[in-house]
Amino acid sequence: MTDIPEAAPPRRQKVQAAEVGTDILKALAELAPSTSLSRLASHLDMPASKVHRYLQALIASGFAEQDPRTNHYGLGQAALFVGLAALGRLDVVKLAAPVLADLRDEVGETCFLAVWGNKGPTVVLVEQAVRAVTLVTQVGSVLPLLGSSTGLVFNTFLPDAETAALRAEELRQPAAPSAATLAEAARQLRETHIQPVHGLLMAGVNALSAPLLGAGGRLAGVLTVVGAAPGFQAEVESAAALHLRAAAQAISGRLGGKL
Repeated sequence: MTDIPEAAPPRRQKVQAAEVGTDILKALAELAPSTSLSRLASHLDMPASKVHRYLQALIASGFAEQDPRTNHYGLGQAALFVGLAALGRLDVVKLAAPVLADLRDEVGETCFLAVWGNKGPTVVLVEQAVRAVTLVTQVGSVLPLLGSSTGLVFNTFLPDAETAALRAEELRQPAAPSAATLAEAARQLRETHIQPVHGLLMAGVNALSAPLLGAGGRLAGVLTVVGAAPGFQAEVESAAALHLRAAAQAISGRLGGKL
């Protein structure tokens, strides 16, 4: 008599379903900002029909969303909430939050904190000014490594192994800076701990960034002040730069580092 396999108990089925769901969420993060169903299924090595069923459940719970124009899938607001809650456990995010609000009040411009994510410099906290420049300062925004003041700080202070792949990709772009330009920018940044840019990421938008250094000089994050020209000049020796440097020094000190 042939044995008939027993069906998995309900508890095990739930665990298996949760494992598949988390695998899909991880894949959506890896393929961010959005991906097609076929690409997602291929990435997961799962049948597209199975991935589609799970996506519908994730969309219903807010963990995934589908762009009606392209039919591509991406992470939803619930996933962003969970991700930010996890980031909130990091010392740099906790320590920066009150300082960032004070900095915004002092300089009168939008201020934000970025950390190094799986796609590069990622905005995790924003304090908007009244005349806010919002196009490049949304929570979850990923900034270019070589095309933003924030990215240039990461490029200078992070270990080369962490930035090499993204830097090589951006250096292939037509308007990429030269090696000599990057080297000079890094030298000046290490001296002043302030990275200014004028209209680099967006015409008419200036920015100042400063590193947050933890124990051993390890880069923990980057503080940035951003504003529209001509009101915000973003000069290294400006009042805004002095306030930014003081804020970065205060946070770095709490992290066990020194700026």
